[in-house]
Amino acid sequence: METITAGADPAASAKLPGLGAAVAAPSLARRIHRARWAVAGLLLTVLAAAPATIGPLRPAFAALGHMRWGFLPSLVLLSLLHYVCSAVALRGAAGRPLPLIRTTMTQLTASAANRVTPGGLGAAAVNTRYLVCRGLPLPRAAVAVAVLQVAGVPADLLLMGAVLGLGAVLTPGGGNDRMLDALGHHASRAAGLVPPLPLLIAGGVLLPAAALWGRRAVRSTAARNAAGGLADLCRRPRDLAITLAASAGTTFVLGIAFALSVLAIPGTAVGPADALALLAAYLVGAAAGSAIPTPGGVGSTEAALVAALAALGVAAGPALHAVLLFRAVTFWAPVPLGVLACRTLRR
Repeated sequence: METITAGADPAASAKLPGLGAAVAAPSLARRIHRARWAVAGLLLTVLAAAPATIGPLRPAFAALGHMRWGFLPSLVLLSLLHYVCSAVALRGAAGRPLPLIRTTMTQLTASAANRVTPGGLGAAAVNTRYLVCRGLPLPRAAVAVAVLQVAGVPADLLLMGAVLGLGAVLTPGGGNDRMLDALGHHASRAAGLVPPLPLLIAGGVLLPAAALWGRRAVRSTAARNAAGGLADLCRRPRDLAITLAASAGTTFVLGIAFALSVLAIPGTAVGPADALALLAAYLVGAAAGSAIPTPGGVGSTEAALVAALAALGVAAGPALHAVLLFRAVTFWAPVPLGVLACRTLRR
């Protein structure tokens, strides 16, 4: 019986060579059929939700006709420079001279993947796949991508400290101090609105849970691999400096683009002298928006940036217009480029 069973598969493959293709063809057809229905359902959902969504945003779209269009080329260039900095940071974390153009195209594809996956998982998968295709072993590629994400935290903290320090040193008592003090004032007011008893209860419940989760995360294999990769990066000072500088550069470039977006909208009542305050507002708002694990921070980032501008005294309408312009140019416009780059990279 075992002999018959052992010889069944070779005999079947020898006598019926077209059986696998015949079985696979209906399966592929069913998948294509389901994908078409899924796309059709998504389009119907978007069309059904369009009237309810476009209505509240109609004033924002109308305000685009009055924006200062001279800022648009600079916004586009800054958006592209953001992906170049991301490519340089990946080269530093990987520790090898990756081709800059292809690595930048990979970052465009990674950003498109991030639009549908929370927590940056899409970008991590794309970058890991790219490093494997460039010859890195899979474990080393995964560690390099994890190290890149970890290195972004101290880089952004250093950038925020530098911005706040410059705002206090260069213009003491000026407009930047006034606006930065407004950020701190509104943040303290928001903290004071929380009743102390629920805060203590939430702290008593969440802190032990966070400590338990953190203890398990630190002991996990992924955390040990990331720590080992970070230690290896620290033993390469040149690559460490490149990774930190490029990671901070990605955030700095987007902060400058955010400041230009606010300047491009009439009615915001800010000028070039408030650039540092606007950069600080972006750093605070982007950090708050990324705390909620939605795909690409959609919704949470916009709300946090509008709140940051409101803390600086910008009216709600112009603040919303500036944030929508910023997200349209730096967040949504590169998606088609990422899709095209993906097709090119696969070929």
